[in-house]
Amino acid sequence: MALIRFFSYKPSQHLTMTLHERPPSKLHRFLPPIGSRAYYVMLGAVAIFVLGPLGGISAAFMNFSLGFFVGGQVLAGILGSAVTYGYGPEGKHGANYMQTMAASVAQMAAMGVVLQAMVWLGLPEPPVWKMVLYFICIGMFSIGVGMLYTPILVDRMQLTYPSGFAVANILRALTDKALLNQSIRKLGGGTLAGLLGGVATLKVSAIEALGISTSTIGAGMIVGARIAIPAFVVGLIGYSITPWLRTIGWLGENDPFRKIGFILALGTILGAAIVDLAVIAYQAFQRLTQRGQEPVEPTPDWKRVNTVRLVAWVAAWGIALILVASNILQQPLLFVAMAVGLIFIFVLVNGISTGISDWNPISSAFVVSVILMTLVGLRDPGVGLMCASILLAGCGVGVDMQQDRSTGWRLGSNRLIQFRYQAIGIFMGALLAVGLAKVFMNAYPVLQIDTFSNPTTEGAQQWQSAMTYKLVGVLKGLTNPQPYIIKGLLIGIGIGFATELLRKLIKRSSKYQTFVRSGKTGAVTDFALDAIVLPSPYASSFGGFVNLITTVWWILGGIVSSLLEAFLNRRRALGQSDQSKIEIPADMSTTSLIGGGLIAGDSLAALSVGVIGLLRALL
Repeated sequence: MALIRFFSYKPSQHLTMTLHERPPSKLHRFLPPIGSRAYYVMLGAVAIFVLGPLGGISAAFMNFSLGFFVGGQVLAGILGSAVTYGYGPEGKHGANYMQTMAASVAQMAAMGVVLQAMVWLGLPEPPVWKMVLYFICIGMFSIGVGMLYTPILVDRMQLTYPSGFAVANILRALTDKALLNQSIRKLGGGTLAGLLGGVATLKVSAIEALGISTSTIGAGMIVGARIAIPAFVVGLIGYSITPWLRTIGWLGENDPFRKIGFILALGTILGAAIVDLAVIAYQAFQRLTQRGQEPVEPTPDWKRVNTVRLVAWVAAWGIALILVASNILQQPLLFVAMAVGLIFIFVLVNGISTGISDWNPISSAFVVSVILMTLVGLRDPGVGLMCASILLAGCGVGVDMQQDRSTGWRLGSNRLIQFRYQAIGIFMGALLAVGLAKVFMNAYPVLQIDTFSNPTTEGAQQWQSAMTYKLVGVLKGLTNPQPYIIKGLLIGIGIGFATELLRKLIKRSSKYQTFVRSGKTGAVTDFALDAIVLPSPYASSFGGFVNLITTVWWILGGIVSSLLEAFLNRRRALGQSDQSKIEIPADMSTTSLIGGGLIAGDSLAALSVGVIGLLRALL
């Protein structure tokens, strides 16, 4: 029945009228009508059998080789637009549904590192069907949790979600001839630069040593200097206090700052989130008390979601997850329930981090969950891996759900259809997570060697597996709990809470707002407050999750973006812009198109290198 309802969805009246007003293209005659069952079957087939596996191979390759991966949204958006190009501007919705499904496949496929961690730890691997079922339950539960937070993060806070922003621009540009003509040079130039830079980073050791990431530069261009500079400032602070942290025992002799920095950064996000959630709750209370006094605006058809059914979905899959983990995989009920409860916190926190910086710290959620479980008696690495994997995979697909909603919010795509496509993608992603893990580890035997305990293994530099390295590292430390970790988390929470509270008090002051609008001095002061003096913890936390060199490329993108926007605004003010061109949407700026192209090019580079390398190994 669910599949019948899925393929029987009819477009809204507004969408139907828009389609009638637009003359069909030549290609349109050979495509199934929008809203028909054949239309949704076509989108689903392309996404789950073509775009999803391509994104999955790319994500798995990056996770095994580098230890992080570029989400499949941008790559799937580009390829999906080619399928729906014949529909014209309305094809953006179909392409969005395809990238939603394909991205969920890629997110799940990247979780093959869990099986790699089992091999490194010498643990027996459960039967394939058990792991697939476990991943399906985690995915289905987590996309429901991610959807629950959409009204807060996407609708109310209107976070940027740089990759989601890039996808929206790509879909609009590649499905509309007029917009394509205006944006092809910017988008295409950025994509070419991202592709060349991505391939060079993966294949040229001298460039790889510089830590260049074209997708990081692209994300920095999308968010701008006001968001990018705080991460660099935190990175510098971390670099400067690293010797002191080593003397007090918080870091080892050769440990980088981020080994403790991500704990502090995660704490600052939690502290800031406490303030924001309190504000949101207060505003919701005010709206409830004033509901009878002010007319309530009807929810647009594309935005409408049945909250009761969504809550029921989360509850049902949460119970299923607990039963599968405790009864089929024989994991202790206490730690399974604890992990399920922590999902509600980390999908929100990681969602805010991704919305601001395009960085989803899933490994940090894994590490913190292991630390918290250790406080209540966890000592078995196998139990820690299986239970904390709920956070690893759950934060991936749950936050991806929010990012997809941000794309849909910009395009006006139906949220219910997006949710259905993502749910179907979870099934294929769970299969690929197990399948690709076995394929890659058989094709490259070095992936089966525990490089945490054997760092000099030949080939370890090419296949760094940094994600697995972190997972295994924290699990091997279970026998030696480190109390300063909790202290660092609490310090971070205090800093984040105080910073966000002060920011809100200052920013909401009428005197301060008048000063900011008074002229250059006010504008510069406001910029300095946001970028250096009292930056948002959501922006500055990025500097604790990554190495200092990564923040350099991040800030480079942000500064270039801000300078370019200032130059273009000056040209517009002087009347030097080309008035003959058609007007494009306000959020399809030059910097966002170039930045989105860089992210897209990096995705294409990872896909091409991953596929070629895998084929060589197999043949």
